[in-house]
Amino acid sequence: MVVFIDQFSKLWIKNNLPHWETWNILGSFLRFTHVKNPGIAFGISVGQFSIIVVFLSIIATLFIAYLHWQERNNHPLISIGLGLILGGAIGNLIDRSSIFFVQNYEGVIDFIDIGSSSFRWYTFNIADSAVTIGIIFYLMHSFFTTKPELLERND
Repeated sequence: MVVFIDQFSKLWIKNNLPHWETWNILGSFLRFTHVKNPGIAFGISVGQFSIIVVFLSIIATLFIAYLHWQERNNHPLISIGLGLILGGAIGNLIDRSSIFFVQNYEGVIDFIDIGSSSFRWYTFNIADSAVTIGIIFYLMHSFFTTKPELLERND
């Protein structure tokens, strides 16, 4: 579901909002701004290493898929968290792997622009949001749930 929503939203932005154009959604706090990120997180440039980033992304995505399968019957925060991370990873991997098919690849489409006039966060997309929320769920489980094996050792 994350992959579908992510890809649909990027396609919609690409077809309806010109590059570098901005629409205010909630005043200037939440805006849609069509940008393309040729790098990795936070716009970090990878230069001529884009293909290496794609291959590393594939390996990381396969690893997350394996973890998700291993943890499928675990606590909901773990399985949902890993599912969100996996969906976000696949969403951005689809965009990054288009470097092989699109002659003038310009990068992953980002469009969610949050901040105030003096401070704006890095522009991001649904896949990035899913990864972030998935990590938060995973950390919530790590920090706030009781581990049965720890209770047994303290007896």
